Amino acid sequence: MAMDTHPDTPAEAPVEARTDRPGRTDRPGRTDRPHAGALRPARLRPRDVVKVGAVGLRTRPMRAFLSALGIAIGIAAMVAVVGISSSSRADLDRALAALGTNLLTASPGSTMSGGQARLPATAEEMVARIGPVYSVSAVGKLPGAKVYRTDKIPGAETNGLATYAVRTSLRATIGAELRSGTWLNAATSRYPAVVLGATAAERLGIGRAGPDTQILIGGQWFTVVGVLEPAPLAAELDTAALVGWAEAEAELSFDGRPTTIYTRSEESAVESVASVLGATANPEAPGEVEVSRPSDALAAQQAAGEAFTGLLLGLGAVALLVGGVGVANTMVISVLERRAEIGLRRSLGATRGQIRGQFLTESLLLSALGGAGGALLGAGVTAGYALSRGWPVVVPPWALLVGLAATLAIGGLAGLYPAIRASRLSPTEALATP
Repeated sequence: MAMDTHPDTPAEAPVEARTDRPGRTDRPGRTDRPHAGALRPARLRPRDVVKVGAVGLRTRPMRAFLSALGIAIGIAAMVAVVGISSSSRADLDRALAALGTNLLTASPGSTMSGGQARLPATAEEMVARIGPVYSVSAVGKLPGAKVYRTDKIPGAETNGLATYAVRTSLRATIGAELRSGTWLNAATSRYPAVVLGATAAERLGIGRAGPDTQILIGGQWFTVVGVLEPAPLAAELDTAALVGWAEAEAELSFDGRPTTIYTRSEESAVESVASVLGATANPEAPGEVEVSRPSDALAAQQAAGEAFTGLLLGLGAVALLVGGVGVANTMVISVLERRAEIGLRRSLGATRGQIRGQFLTESLLLSALGGAGGALLGAGVTAGYALSRGWPVVVPPWALLVGLAATLAIGGLAGLYPAIRASRLSPTEALATP
């Protein structure tokens, strides 16, 4: 007998898995589970992070420029200080390479009673007998021979110029260069001819040597036959008028005693020559002779310059720190102004880490722009200053790398707090901000 079924009652059908909801399966004895990764937010590629981080810079260019300017000034100061110092050191090295570091001088010191010592007239000849010494020359200072441009100048206005009797071998021994005219020779050193140091020529208003250019020395007229370039290893000659040894003895009451003896020796024997130079120049009173190495004085000047460089670097670091504070201030204001944007991104699924990365990237970009601009500015200042002084242009690569690394570090620290603050804003709180 057939069994009747109610027309409204559906017939039993096999149980089938439901696929209308992704990640769920209706099976007896199993609970619903989402597929792994189905609810994870999309990850941003590095390129996308940079683009998102640059939004704040593009929408507020003037604020970004002013903030980057603070970083740029600090980096430019640091790069310029290091570059100028390195260029100066390179110029010194070049000068020492050309002039040599084997020049020694012997000059009279003080006596036991505190008076001024004197070298014997034979000191130059005795020093020439030292084995490793291959070049000797001497000068003798003439205290009573004042230098004037004309005889109309009052006697008290000496302009701080001195007069020296010099040997004809002096220029070759100290490595001095001529700016104009000629050096004294065997003939002119016996006549009223004079060669002026670089500073002396400037103070006397003499640009070039010539047969019609004369100056007054010790009441006698001398013709200016030459003008020297600055002498780094004999700076005392820059403010001097140099006359021939024989002429000084004949016309300027020179007693023939040298006041400074210059020697050149083998590089390997400089120390040994220095140890015997005083006793050789004045055997009777070797303790009254001062022996010096002019290149050491230049090195000491460079050391003093390096100490000053350290001070300027400190000031540059302070400027960089101030620039970092400016970046931090800019980022804090940016977070406050963009709360709605942060809330919208959070509502659309952006995580706290992505918000944090956005603002941290913006801070790093801002600092990197300032650092790159500052490095270029510092290099330009170095080049301009070095070329104006005739120095080789040297900008150490490490200075640029350290400067850029410092800007990134400052930018990271400056943007860390604003980035964390932005990431902690809840979507509802951020969107509710008017």
